[in-house]
Amino acid sequence: MLHGGCHCGELRYEAGGTPYHITFCHCADCRRSSGAPLLAWFSVPASQFRLTRGSLAFYASSPGARRGFCPACGASLTYQNDQHPHEVDITAASLDDPAAITPEDHLWFASRLPWMVPGDTLPRHARERGGSRE
Repeated sequence: MLHGGCHCGELRYEAGGTPYHITFCHCADCRRSSGAPLLAWFSVPASQFRLTRGSLAFYASSPGARRGFCPACGASLTYQNDQHPHEVDITAASLDDPAAITPEDHLWFASRLPWMVPGDTLPRHARERGGSRE
């Protein structure tokens, strides 16, 4: 079981199951929603994600997609897309122990900022890798 929460502590969550789609995302929506040059995510089955304290606020960031964040401190925590209703993406840095997971690839690499040059050898997908895992 993985545990995490927002910056101010208002929200706490637990995520069970085996994390998958552990990635660095370079899309403009992730950059703008986080204020960072990329955002590290991992996915779990939606049935394995549970808030243990507080309630998420949601923002419809694009058609069929919503981002969950803390209404008190604004920390970005989740992403859900109607095309993959059985999964929830969670920001890796919101984990109590972010080192517990290791990103496996880069998504939307064609959208990365030109000065963001990763020094790893992970696979780089121009856009999405495709597919959902339930």
